[in-house]
Amino acid sequence: MSESPETRTDGAGGAAASDGRAPTEQRSRRRRFRAGSWLLRAGIGGVFAFLLAPVVVVAITSIGESAVLSVPPSGFSLRWYEAFARSERWQEATVNSLIAGIGTTVVATGIGTAAALGVSNLGRRSEAAVTGLTVLPLLVPGVVLGSSLLVLLGEFGFQQTYPAVIAAHSLWATPLAFSVVRASLSRFDPQLREAALDLGASPARAFLEVVAPNIRSGLLAAALIAFIVSLQEFVMTLFVAGPNTRTVPVLAWTSVRDSLDPLISVVSTLFVAVVVLVTLVGAVTIGLERLATET
Repeated sequence: MSESPETRTDGAGGAAASDGRAPTEQRSRRRRFRAGSWLLRAGIGGVFAFLLAPVVVVAITSIGESAVLSVPPSGFSLRWYEAFARSERWQEATVNSLIAGIGTTVVATGIGTAAALGVSNLGRRSEAAVTGLTVLPLLVPGVVLGSSLLVLLGEFGFQQTYPAVIAAHSLWATPLAFSVVRASLSRFDPQLREAALDLGASPARAFLEVVAPNIRSGLLAAALIAFIVSLQEFVMTLFVAGPNTRTVPVLAWTSVRDSLDPLISVVSTLFVAVVVLVTLVGAVTIGLERLATET
């Protein structure tokens, strides 16, 4: 008795059925992949919108005409930027922030680079232990560090001075600078430095002429990070700064305690602009991809 078409199970029939299902499964996988890709993009876009929304609101309120913060503003004006430029206390705070930022950049980059060079000569276990101690200040709350510095510096009469502010900012900037320079040194061949020393170069000259040119992107990235950390640091500065050494974040906080006016929005907008400008300078100087890799 002949086999009916409905019950045929030979190889040709199975292959035909399999060939028929394959395009359908491929189309289904492509649809799922496209759906997942769009969901991922939507999620990333939502996160960026959430992060950028406060910046946009602050920037809009900084150009509002009214003295009362409102979104959208009743009118647009640059009067608050003019008021910021004419204010002596804000000018003094801006100068203090620049002094602290430059000092912190020099101290943190110098100490971080020296520590990274020293750690590179240690064994694996010793290097891990020293690295853990180096990043320890990042794990300590700023209130604890600020109050401890207040007591310590008060014993030597350095409270409410520029060195006190720079020392406080360097506690957080130095570990970051150390990590960045150490990452750059991990891609540097130490035999080049040893060869320079064997040829009679001093350690300082070997660093300046051999090591530094090879890790200049890491050094620049470390300096940029140290400057930005100093620019926005507030908690420790509140403890160690005085009336003549108040930075912009401290003055902004004291101003918010009294009243919330558009000058705070102006300061916040300018801070964001400075950070973006510093980042763009670093990206143009050493390349955006390399800057992201170093940091």
